[in-house]
Amino acid sequence: MPVAMNDLDDVVLRLAATRVESSGVSFQGKGLKLDSEDDAKEVLEAMSKCSDLTFLNLEGNTLGVEASKAIAKGLETHPELKRALWKDMFTGRMKTEIPKALQALGTGLMTAQARLIELDLSDNAFGPIGVEGLATLLRSPPCYSLQELRLNNNGLGISGGKMLAKALLDCHKNAQAAGEKGLGLRVFIAGRNRLENEGATALAEVFKAVGTLEEVAMPQNGIYHVGITALSEGLRQNPNLRILNLNDNTLTARGAAAISKALLFLPGLRHLNFGDCLLKTKGAQFIAEALTEKHTQLEEVYLSCNEIGLSGGLAVVNALANKKNLKKVDLDGNQFGDEGCEQICEVLQGSGHQEDILSLEDDEGVDEDEVSGDENENEEEEDEEEEEDEDDKDEDNADGHGEVQAPPPIPVQQCTVRQFLETPTGERLLAVTSEKLLQEAKYLSDDCYLEKMLPMLMKVSSLSTHSNANVQQVALKTSEALSRHLYGWASQGDSFRSALTNNALLVHLGLIKSEDKALKVTWNLDGCLIALEHSIKQNVFPESTQHLLRFFLERPNSLAILPVTKQRILSILPKSIA
Repeated sequence: MPVAMNDLDDVVLRLAATRVESSGVSFQGKGLKLDSEDDAKEVLEAMSKCSDLTFLNLEGNTLGVEASKAIAKGLETHPELKRALWKDMFTGRMKTEIPKALQALGTGLMTAQARLIELDLSDNAFGPIGVEGLATLLRSPPCYSLQELRLNNNGLGISGGKMLAKALLDCHKNAQAAGEKGLGLRVFIAGRNRLENEGATALAEVFKAVGTLEEVAMPQNGIYHVGITALSEGLRQNPNLRILNLNDNTLTARGAAAISKALLFLPGLRHLNFGDCLLKTKGAQFIAEALTEKHTQLEEVYLSCNEIGLSGGLAVVNALANKKNLKKVDLDGNQFGDEGCEQICEVLQGSGHQEDILSLEDDEGVDEDEVSGDENENEEEEDEEEEEDEDDKDEDNADGHGEVQAPPPIPVQQCTVRQFLETPTGERLLAVTSEKLLQEAKYLSDDCYLEKMLPMLMKVSSLSTHSNANVQQVALKTSEALSRHLYGWASQGDSFRSALTNNALLVHLGLIKSEDKALKVTWNLDGCLIALEHSIKQNVFPESTQHLLRFFLERPNSLAILPVTKQRILSILPKSIA
């Protein structure tokens, strides 16, 4: 079939704009929709021009099965490929397409007998079924040499985490059987994957086996002390670890006690991130004790938003006194009070560090329990409650499946609205009930309505991705009711009130930046977007708000929104007004 001149010109221009280097080819961010073999010709031609294809970057395009097969065929002649940079390349694809596409690409690499150093499949929301398509490649010789594996924001879930761990362990054993040292993984990135305790425990076995890790980042995975304890056992077998990021998991003091023991075996740490991990004072003290003598190469320490009291903060900065390479100490959003912040600053400066390396913004004021001497006792009681909740959850998953199909209901205990908002877990959502939350919304005064209502809505909505089906259902139902109340309140005022409401919603969904620097998005945005999708289907939002949502969802933004969720929402929103 002849190609029209306009189409040919377009292909020529795109090829000219494509970066072809002696070391590889990049189509990053071009937004190409590659469905067929013919669609993939641009990529194939660029690959054939590159005599030393050590990397192939397809980030920000979308590949169908036939296009993937064509690219895989092209890969067969490039055994020199080292880096497969394949982030965000399945937007809008059917769930059943992605495993086939991954299998095809893997087959191409295996046929070529390539030896990968880096595999980056982040921001592809392929879930457990995607791991099935990837597993054969991970077990094969091209991955025996793998040093960097990046799977951030893939929606793996518990079962996907377990399958990934099994494939990596098989890779390690297969490499050893082939006469090699085994899998020498240095970088492992798997944030925002809802791995929870079981997924983390499975991956801990991989860490224990390889012993070569230098960077581990697993933020926002819903991991509690059980999973943290398992990870600690695995991490301690990796003495060259330099970067550890467990941000936004629920360590509590019990998890901090476990991870602090592992820190003793990791003297080369340079970057440590336990921000938003509910450490509290006792947990901070455990971490501080572990860091006191060694870890002289530490450069960055993040312990923000952990409800740490002054004694915990002082323990931390005293432990960091001998770390001469420090560049950043983030203690934002804790409970030191103004005088406590001054004390912490003085201690750090007294040890020879510059004041500008310390961040103490958004302090929540002195913890009254610490002043009265009751803090540790109260923390122990709260930790016991949280651990009991988590133990119940672990028992629910004890059959080894860890999926959301018909799990036993979570035991419900009494919970106030305030307790839920402080620690919004699935157990507490069931305990507080939708009725109490809606009643709380009805009693909010106009002058603080948006300030109180939006965080409550987000904290409820974020639980839409909870592993327990009962929690998911209650979260969606309650989010819908709160959203109706929100826009009912907005409709009772003038257009300015409606505009303020829309603006607040966009800010709390992370779609626009807030002018209030104290506001931080600490909730699970994937869950919020799923709840948003549900409420849109229930006709909760006025048409003007729906158009606004479309506009901001279509814009490129800095947040790693799951592409599949984003596309589903866009598909049910009205088309943009011309």
